[in-house]
Amino acid sequence: MPKVSVMDMSGKITGELELSQRVFGAEINKAVLHQAVVAYLANQRQGNQSALTRAEVSGGGAKPWRQKGTGRARQGSTRAPQWTHGGIVFAPKPRSYRVSLNKKQRALAMRSALSSKVADGTIKVVDGEKFAEIKTKSAAAFLKAIGAEGKTLVVTGEVDKNLVLSARNIPGVITAPVNALSVYDILNCDNFVIMKDAVTKLEEVYA
Repeated sequence: MPKVSVMDMSGKITGELELSQRVFGAEINKAVLHQAVVAYLANQRQGNQSALTRAEVSGGGAKPWRQKGTGRARQGSTRAPQWTHGGIVFAPKPRSYRVSLNKKQRALAMRSALSSKVADGTIKVVDGEKFAEIKTKSAAAFLKAIGAEGKTLVVTGEVDKNLVLSARNIPGVITAPVNALSVYDILNCDNFVIMKDAVTKLEEVYA
């Protein structure tokens, strides 16, 4: 079973934690990770783009000029695509880009993502209390103390409002409770900071 050091809020190592082999030591499935990231990014798209076709733009009811004898190309409407203010060819319309994964794929992707962070040594387990106040300086000092500067994901067992509000102005730092954790966020961070109680909850769900 993989083992990691446990730190307190000041960065001092206070012990060692044995992680679940099934959750944090699983074989990394790159294909499923790719599918999970593609699905996540596709599902962020609003799909509300819209433009008018030549059938939908106003005007253009009269033929611009007679069919023959003018020396100009024949035209039937001033709202054809080649005209200014004309309709758009194959105009984009609102659509859903949603991609879904089944339950087993989502679980496998999450285990692979968590295991990858243990494998590359970027996971940091912290055993500490909730933030007592909303203060960006305190959050920055906490991350610096545990050596998690730069692109960092902080995972908590439950929503820690003070931590969320304290860290939101720090560039590159994202906070997420266990129930809102995504594979994309895990893979996209350089430092994966997870509270000790969050580790227990992840093991309960994915083991």
